[in-house]
Amino acid sequence: MAQKTSNEQTLTKKVWTLATTLSGQGIGFTDYITQLTYLLFLKMDDENVKLFAEESAIPEGYRWSDLIELDGLDLIEQYEKTLKELSEQSNLIGTIYTKAQNKIDKPVYLKKVITMINEEQWLVMDGDVKGAIYESILEKNGQDKKSGAGQYFTPRSLISTMVDVTRPQIGETVCDPACGTGGFLLAAYDYMKGQSSDKEKRDFLREKALHGYDNTALVVTLASMNLYLHGIGTDRSPILCQDSLEKSPSVLVDVILANPPFGTRPSGSVEINRDDFYVETKNNQLNFLQHMMVMLKNGGRAAVVLPDNVLFEGGAGEVIRKKLLTEFNLHTILRLPTGIFYAQGVKANVLFFSKGTPTKDIWFYDYRTGVKHTLATNPMQRHHLDDFVECYKSENILARQETYDSESNPNGRWRKYNVDDILKRDKTSLDITWIKQNDDDNDYTLAELMAQIQEKSDNISKAVAKLQKLMANIEE
Repeated sequence: MAQKTSNEQTLTKKVWTLATTLSGQGIGFTDYITQLTYLLFLKMDDENVKLFAEESAIPEGYRWSDLIELDGLDLIEQYEKTLKELSEQSNLIGTIYTKAQNKIDKPVYLKKVITMINEEQWLVMDGDVKGAIYESILEKNGQDKKSGAGQYFTPRSLISTMVDVTRPQIGETVCDPACGTGGFLLAAYDYMKGQSSDKEKRDFLREKALHGYDNTALVVTLASMNLYLHGIGTDRSPILCQDSLEKSPSVLVDVILANPPFGTRPSGSVEINRDDFYVETKNNQLNFLQHMMVMLKNGGRAAVVLPDNVLFEGGAGEVIRKKLLTEFNLHTILRLPTGIFYAQGVKANVLFFSKGTPTKDIWFYDYRTGVKHTLATNPMQRHHLDDFVECYKSENILARQETYDSESNPNGRWRKYNVDDILKRDKTSLDITWIKQNDDDNDYTLAELMAQIQEKSDNISKAVAKLQKLMANIEE
């Protein structure tokens, strides 16, 4: 085990050192990781042929052996031809190389990446090791502010917690409709793979159980490779490059685990106009919530990270919340602290619900009030959520006991609300807090204060622009 960890750390360091070198030449981490992915797949295909006498999955003339001996402009030309050819393939190859482009235009640096990959035998490496190497690279990339990758990176401690209490079972289907680099799907796979030694069930798990969607080609590449290195989707990637919100789901699933993107839809996106939605809205998070509600099988369950506005927004928000309470069992809400995501100041929650029976009680766990986490000095670890997992009672939620008591423990973090009381609240708001804040609970880090100032400044600028537009119309 120690040897495995040592090899993993050594190789991760090697990969990341080269990333730093290339960064100094203007090649961003994300571009580097993408090219690493393209080349790594070619190398592993080559190993599959040489070590196991398997037939190559890569068309003749575009294999690792066609690259390895080349230098200079010949190397660049061959590599770019290879990417174009493979992007037009079907199945897993086409997914890995979705919209593939060369981002390392200097031959000497492309050669460095190829040489590093060629020095290792990747295919015989334990799946957990090479998967962990790749995961650690993705995580480091998520931490890099310049890369912008943090937008699709969910803390692994939170993913692990959500999977542990949702308890996906082998034989069930699991979906993430905004999968990023595949963290939820991978965690679900790890949770399920030890549940059975039955070959049929394990084959189903690897090839058919997981479904992921993302509308960014680069992310689809990274996610597909991430799962492939763990032995998942070896023939066809479980990830599709697709905007989940554009159309009704093609399959219904047993389990949904997701952290859909916050903010507005990307510019140029198709307008959402779906007959299967409960209400029309331009709110991206509310649309994702609707999509997941539709996508669940009867009896299916979901754990979804959503921002605060989903809990209290009126209009469409209220319509959806009432639907969630009357046709689904919204049994648990975990209120998350700030400082756990790469975007500053994000206030989010995890909603846990199942489909087919109405809500009777909602259990709230307040892990926000008085909780301080920062990514740099005090990141949220899995053990920080142990108390929530214990309170959740995933094996029997009927055995739950409040830690809140109005007299003996008014600051207890685990509290139950009857659905009738919720339905009487203004706009059916689920934005509830009861723990008394101390004066120092509003202490913010300098980065958080700056982020708040920036946000308020941006809002003022937008308001002024709107006002100027209105004034111009009046003057005309």
